[in-house]
Amino acid sequence: MIVYNVTIKLDWSIHDAWLQWMKEEHMPEMVQTGCFTQFQLLRLLEVEEEEGPTYAAQYVADSKADYNRYIETYATGMREKGLNKWGNRFIAFRSVMQSAL
Repeated sequence: MIVYNVTIKLDWSIHDAWLQWMKEEHMPEMVQTGCFTQFQLLRLLEVEEEEGPTYAAQYVADSKADYNRYIETYATGMREKGLNKWGNRFIAFRSVMQSAL
């Protein structure tokens, strides 16, 4: 199992609309690529939120090959959609994890 984690810090000005977009559009579209089987969105606690909250969007792939297919085929387009919609009102960094159990 591979977990593709995207940590996002966003501006309060887009919070409600961004959260709705993530739940209703973006995250389901990630699963529709066929590269991921499930997702979850977590809000980080005990972090500074003066400028805005921080979330971790996690997508589960059955294999590294499925994750690689996402990166090669879909990642650029999906990232561009977010940038086109939200501009510079968020920052994100990505990490890839593997279950140790």
